[in-house]
Amino acid sequence: MSSRPAPIPFGNDDEPDVPVQPGARYFNRELSWLAFNRRVLEEATNRAHPLLERLRFLSISGNNLDEFFMVRVAGLKGQQLQAVEQRSADGMTISQQLAEIARQADRLMAEQQAIWREIRGELRQAGIRVLGVDEIDGAVSDWLAVHFREQIFPILTPQALDPAHPFPFIPNKGLSVVFDLKRRSDGESIRELLMLPAAVPRFVRVPGGDTACYVSLETVIRHSAGQLFPGYDVVGSGAFRIIRDSDIEIEEEAEDLVRYFRSAIKRRRRGRVIRLKLESGMTPDVEKLVKQELGGEDALITETAGFLGIGELEQLVDEDRPDLKFTAYAPRFPERIREHGGDCFAAIRDKDIVIHHPYETFDVVLAFLKQAADDPDVVAIKQTLYRAGKQSAVIRALIDAAEAGKSVTAVVELKARFDEEQNLLWAAQLERAGVQVVYGFIDWKTHAKISMVVRREAGTYRTYCHFGTGNYHPVTARIYTDLSFFTADPRVGRDAAQIFNYITGYVDPPGLEVVTMSPKNLRSSLCALIDAEIDHVRAGRPGALWAKMNSLVDPDIIEKLYEASNAGVEIDLIVRGICCLRPGVPGMSENIRVKSVIGRFLEHSRIWAFGNGKALPNDGAKVYISSADWMPRNFDRRVEYMLPIENRTVHDQVLDQVMLANLLDNEQSWELNADGDYDRIIPDDRPFNLHRYFMTNPSLSGRGASLHNSDAVPKLSLRRRR
Repeated sequence: MSSRPAPIPFGNDDEPDVPVQPGARYFNRELSWLAFNRRVLEEATNRAHPLLERLRFLSISGNNLDEFFMVRVAGLKGQQLQAVEQRSADGMTISQQLAEIARQADRLMAEQQAIWREIRGELRQAGIRVLGVDEIDGAVSDWLAVHFREQIFPILTPQALDPAHPFPFIPNKGLSVVFDLKRRSDGESIRELLMLPAAVPRFVRVPGGDTACYVSLETVIRHSAGQLFPGYDVVGSGAFRIIRDSDIEIEEEAEDLVRYFRSAIKRRRRGRVIRLKLESGMTPDVEKLVKQELGGEDALITETAGFLGIGELEQLVDEDRPDLKFTAYAPRFPERIREHGGDCFAAIRDKDIVIHHPYETFDVVLAFLKQAADDPDVVAIKQTLYRAGKQSAVIRALIDAAEAGKSVTAVVELKARFDEEQNLLWAAQLERAGVQVVYGFIDWKTHAKISMVVRREAGTYRTYCHFGTGNYHPVTARIYTDLSFFTADPRVGRDAAQIFNYITGYVDPPGLEVVTMSPKNLRSSLCALIDAEIDHVRAGRPGALWAKMNSLVDPDIIEKLYEASNAGVEIDLIVRGICCLRPGVPGMSENIRVKSVIGRFLEHSRIWAFGNGKALPNDGAKVYISSADWMPRNFDRRVEYMLPIENRTVHDQVLDQVMLANLLDNEQSWELNADGDYDRIIPDDRPFNLHRYFMTNPSLSGRGASLHNSDAVPKLSLRRRR
């Protein structure tokens, strides 16, 4: 049995966590998210991962925390400033939440710095040095002097801070250094502010030598202060970094959504300062000035003795050291489609197929769209676009189809957070190519990932559909675990057409045959499925529910799960991120178990399974895939889908492979306790890593004829975890 790694000391003994109130039914959403980011951070200390992958987890935790403040904390601060009295579902006031967020975020940041110091030392031992200003000498110093003069100096703009020069605007995530200088000629003091250009990489790599040598941009600038401020001595310096409110709220009177978003994106760059991070050692006068000029009275202020902008350590991960990274993995192309000569339509027409990303390549989705664009028998393509990335082959395929004379409709979601600007650019390119671009609803996001292709066959029309649990994004498809479901089922095709008409023309679907959607009736349908499991238990049959998602927040669903638990339904939840449900509480949730999987790939697929009168897994179980998490926004303010999986092979793959493997994993899983703490699950004498399993075992529905051979995929069993 593996020994348990030493836990990260996120708190001090004299700083206990907020006590759990007796009878409390929910965990706080924001604090649950911070707990998730702690689990991400702990992977940076997991020595089962290669060194640069641990650094990647550290940088991810930093980027996560930045976005959390830009959006979630910004929202709470806005409510606080407007004196909103609303309490969270767990009973905390906004001020209480902000105070606890600040305390826990500071602890998280302190641990990030401690882990960075540890990893930096290990990098040095592995031949990758990150130099401080006191470590620069000799040939490195000479090279940096030339590099600074030729490559960096022309970009920098120091600005004097005095009554004649107002304090400059600092952009979101902007890093700046303040220098206190003294002129050698007369001893005159001057204060200069220097903003680090966002377009310049945070680290400079010094060429030559057997050891990779990096120097942060602010260290290069400090080392080269003599060139930057000739005739002055540096008395002191201090860096600071800010996080601004970056959320975009849609105003009801926003008639032109495109124009509104173009304006809102510009306003976001100047949003209210939410967080101010100061480098320790800054003189009191400079600290006071920065706080005063940047609205520090309302901002959450943190002082750190380490590296500002932990997320930017990601640049170091790009170092060409495969020995310090995960072994490269090449995703498989499904044999099912190869057996049909690469003809996606023939393979789908033969039988439904599900593609499991990233173990099976996203190229299948691209091939589906490219084939549709090139096929003269295809007459129409309809596609939702939530996040497509900056180098999108999906966009290219849609443009090619439109230029080939096909009817192409693209639903572009402008409210995809932090992708709004890119989506506006895509929309303009699509429209120029003749694609009918629709922006959907003002109040709701179109989050459903659906593509449909209408093809002329034998004198009639057949519709081919793709439903995804993730985005049409070729980059994230290499690191997110998601499902791509392809079908030519006429019922699904008719439903998909109604959903697109609902989005583009606000035509209310008169009655969907197979698909369930929000904001129409997804929550009520889900509750009905849970009620059915309750009824099975009351009739003396087993009741069982498995569900996999990213977040569980919705109070109505949580209460329904509590009701099911009290009725005797056995509930296993795999919730990667936020979970407001409190499991394992006698008389409330003793039959509910919650786990979170954090590993090489980011678990992103949404899958729900209901026993239907038998213990799970079983052949008669009701299995669904979805684009929705169990959050109020997904049920009430987004267009989402829930789709039943009826094909036997696909049903077995989703239930007996994907879901079961997630439940069996004991190498990268955490269990949520009733008190809100997460405990890492320690492997027993039968260790199981779900990511490794899928990297080495092909899928069922994509296997093709070879599925029936003797080398079939090893069958998983729940007995492994008993």
